[in-house]
Amino acid sequence: MLPIVQISLDVTTIEEAIRTSELALRAGVDWLEAGTPLILSAGTQAIRELRARFPDTPIVADIKCMDGGYLEAEMMAQAGANSVVVMARAHPETLRVVCKAGRDYGIKIMGDNLGCPDMVAGARELQELGCEVVIHHIGYDERRGISARGEVAPTPMDQLREIVAAVEVPVQAVGGLTIEQAIQTPLYGAPLVVIGAPLAVNPERFEAAGGNLEQVLKQICDEVHAHGDVPVRRPLELS
Repeated sequence: MLPIVQISLDVTTIEEAIRTSELALRAGVDWLEAGTPLILSAGTQAIRELRARFPDTPIVADIKCMDGGYLEAEMMAQAGANSVVVMARAHPETLRVVCKAGRDYGIKIMGDNLGCPDMVAGARELQELGCEVVIHHIGYDERRGISARGEVAPTPMDQLREIVAAVEVPVQAVGGLTIEQAIQTPLYGAPLVVIGAPLAVNPERFEAAGGNLEQVLKQICDEVHAHGDVPVRRPLELS
């Protein structure tokens, strides 16, 4: 499948999310992600506002669902989201009902393996329970905590090839990637490239990063899109 660039709108106001989205789309970004801080701050209204402003752009609702899965996925779908994120550490029944909501409402379900003791096994389980995308995710707190102790924090790149080899669905690597790492993820077989903190968002204040963000995003989009087709055993159907 052709690589896709997604920007993570991990900001706390709808206004900031819309401003960031406008420049991101000008730069060539394909998907918008309503990040967890934005949804916690503004709820389904954040999804509704993004959908109204960008009617033809795919929107991912990163609710990190852990329980009440059908209702939460239903709410996001009705607000205008195209995809919803559920966590591998949730009960298997939660994953099943979120995936059922995905089928019922015609949205994609993305499964996140953050915090799994065995990240590869977590990715496999996400696929087995019906998720159409696997998010291989090293968390914000995990990275910061390990770095604060003077240790080398893990990155999604460490096990990315293993995750890609373990599943048939498209994979997305998330968690503190540098520009160079983000651009390289399609070479590892992961066609869904997400841009978030620290590239697009100031991780200290959860607001749009300073500097020429549009230029940085354009560089990333140009290079990622230039990769061409990335072999995926079960490509994501985008219709």
